[in-house]
Amino acid sequence: MIDRRILRGDLLDFTEDPGFVAPHEAQGVRYRPDHLILMDAGRIVSVQPAQDALPDSWQNVAQSDHRGRLILPGFIDTHVHCPQLDVIASFGAELLDWLNTYTFPAERRYVDPAVSYDGAQRFLAALWAHGTTSAVVFPTVHKVSAEALFETAARQHMRLITGKVLMDRHAPDGLRDDVDQAEKDCVDLIDRWHGQDRQAFAVTVRFAPTSTPEQLRMAGRLCQTYAGTYMQTHVAENRAEVQWVADLFPTARSYLDVYDRDGLIGPRAVLAHGIWLDECDRAVLRDSGAQIAHSPSSNLFLGSGLFDWATAQKEGVKVSLASDVGGGTSLSMLRNIGDAYKIQALQGTRLTAWKALYTATLGAANHLGLSHEIGRIEPGCMADLAVWQWAVGPVATHRDTLAQRSLHERLFAWMTLGDERNLISTWIAGRPVYEAPLAEV
Repeated sequence: MIDRRILRGDLLDFTEDPGFVAPHEAQGVRYRPDHLILMDAGRIVSVQPAQDALPDSWQNVAQSDHRGRLILPGFIDTHVHCPQLDVIASFGAELLDWLNTYTFPAERRYVDPAVSYDGAQRFLAALWAHGTTSAVVFPTVHKVSAEALFETAARQHMRLITGKVLMDRHAPDGLRDDVDQAEKDCVDLIDRWHGQDRQAFAVTVRFAPTSTPEQLRMAGRLCQTYAGTYMQTHVAENRAEVQWVADLFPTARSYLDVYDRDGLIGPRAVLAHGIWLDECDRAVLRDSGAQIAHSPSSNLFLGSGLFDWATAQKEGVKVSLASDVGGGTSLSMLRNIGDAYKIQALQGTRLTAWKALYTATLGAANHLGLSHEIGRIEPGCMADLAVWQWAVGPVATHRDTLAQRSLHERLFAWMTLGDERNLISTWIAGRPVYEAPLAEV
C-alpha cells in the first residue's frame, strides 16, 4: 500500500497539438476540475471525478488534497546543461565568448568524480524544484559526469536522456577526448545504462566545431549501430558560429548538413536552437523527424537571434521547449515560455497558453517517442506530475481574481506571472521529489 497514493486537484493536459490558432479554436485541451489521480507502483492507474466513490481497495489510501490548485504533467526540458549551473547569469558574452570565458572552465572541474556527483544531485534537485520531471541533458566530456547523472536520476526513477559529451578539438586541455577512447566510453555507457530503469543514452556531440570529421563519423556509427539511442547537439545558434562551421566544413551544404551526411540526423535527434536554418534544412528536419529544442531565454540572453517557430511549424518541423541553462537564465519552464511568447510576438505570432504548455509536456513527449510514458495524465502513464498554485503575491492574486472569465485567460496570466514560487510539489514515478517549504505554500 505504500506505493499507492492519490492526488486531488484541477487537472490540465492535452490530447493533441492545439496549434498556432486563437485560444477558442484550439483542439486537444483537456481540463478536469476537482479530479482524483490514483497512483500505484509509479504509474497512474485511474483518473476520476472527486465526487465519485473510490474502489473498495482504495478507500484507506492517503490523499494529497489540492482542491483549487492546478495539476499538470511534469515539464520536459529537452536541452539543458548540468555543469552550467555554475555559470548561470554570467555577464556580457555571445556564444563563442561564453564558451571560452565561462563554460569550459566550469566544465573542466567535472573530471573530479566528487564534483560530478555533487553537481548531478544539485542539478536534478533544481529541475524538480522548478516542476521539471524529464530532461535531455548535456554533462561534460568526462565519462564520470554522465555516470553521475544516470545514477542520481535512476535512484528516483526519473526519465533522463544524457551521454558523455564528444569534443576532440577546439577545446582547452582537460576537455578534449580522442575518437577511440570516446567510442569505448560511449559503448560502455550504452551497455550499462541505455534502457535501464528510465535511463536512455544520447550520442552527445557538443557542436560541429569541437569534433573532428573522424569523431563525427564515429558518432554517426554509434547512432546507426545502437537502436533506440538519441542524438543531441547544437545547430545554427549564432551567426558567428554558423560562419565558423562553414569555414571548418567547406564541402558541407550547411551547418545541419555536417551532421546529416554522417548519419546523425534521425527521429531521435534533438538539436538545440536552429535559429539560422534555411528552407532546405527545415525540409531535412521534417523528413527525418528530428526536433529543434527551442531555447528562448538563452537566445535572448546571449543575443543569438529570434527563432521563427511559426515557420518551422508550417514547414513540418518538430519543436520542443528548453531552458538551455546556463545560457538560459532559469530552469523554470514557465519563465522560458514567457520569453518564447515575446520572441514570437516580435515576429507577429501570438503563442497561446495551450500551445506553449502542450509543447512543454505532451509535445515534447511525442517528439521523443515517449508519449506512452510521460506528458499526459492518463492511466498507464508514469505518475510524473507537478502541483501548482494559481497565484503567488498580491499582484498575481489580484490578476487571477479578474482573469476567470475563461480558462485560457486565467491560465495565460498564471503562465506569464508564475514561476517556481508557484510550485507546490513535484512527483516522479508516483512519489514526491520536491515539496515547497510551508512558508511558500
